[in-house]
Amino acid sequence: MRVTARDVRAIALWLGGVAVAIVVVGRTEFSTDMSAFLPRAPAQGQQILVDQLRNGVVSRLILVALEGAEPATLARLSKALAARLRAAPELAFVGNGEDAGLAADRDFLWRNRYLLSPAVDAAHFSVPELRRALERDLGLLGSSAAPLIKQGLPHDPTGEILVLIERLTGEAGPPTRDGVWLAPTPEADGSRALLVAQTRAAGFDLDGQALALAVIDQALASARPDVPGADAARLLTSGPGVFAVRARAAMKAEVSRLSMLATGLVAGLLLLAYRAPRLLPLAFLPVASGALAGVAAVGLGFGYVHGITLGFGVTLIGEAVDYAIYLFTQTAPGAATAATVPRIWPTLRLGVLTSICGFAAMLFSSFTGFAQLGLFTIAGLVVAAAVMRWILPVVVPRGVAVPPLGRLMPSWPALLGGAARLRVPLAAVALLALGVLAAQHGRLWQEELASLNPVPIAEQRLDQALRRASGAPDVRHLLMVDATDQETALTHTERLAARLAPLIADGTLAGFDAPARYLPSRATQRARQAALPEPAVLRADLDHALAGLPFRAAVFAPFLADVAAARLQALLGRDDLRDTGLGLRLDSLLFERPAPQGGGWVALMPLREVADPARLAQAVAAWREPDVSYLDLKHESDRLLALYRDEALWLALLGAGAIVVLLAVTLRSRRRVWAVVAPLVGAVLVTAALLSLGGRLSIFNLFGLLLVVAVGSNYCLFFERLERLERDDTASGRTVSAVVLANLCTVVGFGVLAVSSIPVLHGIGTTVAIGTFICLIFSASWTPSPGPRAAREG
Repeated sequence: MRVTARDVRAIALWLGGVAVAIVVVGRTEFSTDMSAFLPRAPAQGQQILVDQLRNGVVSRLILVALEGAEPATLARLSKALAARLRAAPELAFVGNGEDAGLAADRDFLWRNRYLLSPAVDAAHFSVPELRRALERDLGLLGSSAAPLIKQGLPHDPTGEILVLIERLTGEAGPPTRDGVWLAPTPEADGSRALLVAQTRAAGFDLDGQALALAVIDQALASARPDVPGADAARLLTSGPGVFAVRARAAMKAEVSRLSMLATGLVAGLLLLAYRAPRLLPLAFLPVASGALAGVAAVGLGFGYVHGITLGFGVTLIGEAVDYAIYLFTQTAPGAATAATVPRIWPTLRLGVLTSICGFAAMLFSSFTGFAQLGLFTIAGLVVAAAVMRWILPVVVPRGVAVPPLGRLMPSWPALLGGAARLRVPLAAVALLALGVLAAQHGRLWQEELASLNPVPIAEQRLDQALRRASGAPDVRHLLMVDATDQETALTHTERLAARLAPLIADGTLAGFDAPARYLPSRATQRARQAALPEPAVLRADLDHALAGLPFRAAVFAPFLADVAAARLQALLGRDDLRDTGLGLRLDSLLFERPAPQGGGWVALMPLREVADPARLAQAVAAWREPDVSYLDLKHESDRLLALYRDEALWLALLGAGAIVVLLAVTLRSRRRVWAVVAPLVGAVLVTAALLSLGGRLSIFNLFGLLLVVAVGSNYCLFFERLERLERDDTASGRTVSAVVLANLCTVVGFGVLAVSSIPVLHGIGTTVAIGTFICLIFSASWTPSPGPRAAREG
């Protein structure tokens, strides 16, 4: 084949584009931030949901358990491990029941107890109240708590520190033994030493979470030699960050493994069909070029590429490899591929345009992640088709012959030749499928986001067990306060705390947390300062309260000095909690909303053990507080899934409408349009019905159906073309061969993904493997049977 100047320009343009794309991809950031799959204008609950997943306290927690050894050994190992972890800069807090883990928090509470204690008011230091407190202290000095009470009594006879500790812990923590948390295992035949670690890295920072897990592993390896018998102990870890890191590693490994397997099987099929090894790399040239162009386009269009978008590139193999198959298989022995291109390009170009119409609707999605998927697919398909059209005819050696497919699978031509007789039965099957789907109206789609959870059931159960045993928060129910500034937000949460008290009393909920517990509003701090009596008044009242009690007045000189100092101390601010575990809690409960989200401040009040959500919602509504919202994050997550699905359905219908309009304008025949559209509709209905019989459909199945339309439209267009090739039985036979081989590669490639344990890959793989095969049968049935010579060529 003579290479023309036009061919040289095409090659140069392609190589230049590849070079530019490589540079763009090299400079593109890749993200796993799930806010990309949040609407661009999210509801408040949806924004809070993602914020909690990204940066909330729960997202930063790592639950650690040690088991498999004697309780005493586990206790010593827990202390050794905790000591090493507290020195690690990657962890902001480590608790295992030891006082050492709470030293900074206790010091903060002790120094500021009179500004923090809710018990401080005008009557708190009256003679009767002081007398009552001293009598309580006298009783405690005769109990097992005597050493602790005796140490703090001279400074804190009113017990403010006990009030604060009880208030902040809220409920009984894990059982303690040998100074650490030690709980029985669910099997009741052993013990677990429990630790809770909080990472400095945000929950969405998977690299930071992975580093924290590595630090825990290294610390345990370092601690084992110092504890006899520790070699038998097993380490268990759980938490959102743990799940995310493991899921990322599993997805990377599985995507790589399945991609290699799919590529190998497709390559094997092509090698068996073509019997020309040098054609294999050329067959994947459009795929590689399209994937590279897709990543570069998303990087330029959005500034970053989401990991799910990148993983979606695996599915591009399923359609882009078809382009080379259509070219190679329809090239007659001894002929040049350049002579085949003008014959198949109009049909293939229309197939590419129908795919673009289907995915272009996703560009209008209010979810940035969906828009990325649409742009990636469109750019990838356009470039892959362009490489087939202008590059492959130049680089494919002349004379490379592709043998007829009939030598590989001799029964296919006969089956397809008689497929036209199945048109009526298949139409009946499609109507039956429509009835099956209609009968499941309201139960067709998965409604809970948890149903898409990639975490194995065993790991979910372990997380629930560790969370219950350690008392770690499991945030689902929240009150959210919107405010113009931090002080207003704190004041509002203090008012809401009083409103929640009756609901706690009647059992609607067990308790709550609030940012004002860690940083009271300035007005509350001033009121507590004002309630502290003057030194002379307090001394006189204390003397009266001590009358008749076995305490010496001089013992309480530190108490008088501390109260006098608290009257003059500066009010607490956010910086005073820095480098404490309490400060981390405050940061997750009180934060400034970014300007793109409207600005202002948000205060969150997590609610514990909500027994009656409906009663709680009614109570919050009755308060008539416009700046207060009750959020059920499970409900919000499920509503977000429904929003994904509903928008995707509307966009899919919009894309389908665009495809019909394109076909009507291009084919200019209602009969021809029907010959293309009818098989697609039938295949989608039957595929959806079959999938629904195995359980509710997911959003991944919906994306798979979009791919079925994209890939299947090519089958329909080429089979519709057969009617105009009746005079050329050889061309008809090679068209059948090309479509069958393309379908085999698609079924094999996506069938491999169907065995994946990752929901997104399994859902898309199963749908496309089944759907494209059904589409092949439907499209063949809508086409007149090729002549006998075509069957022989097949």
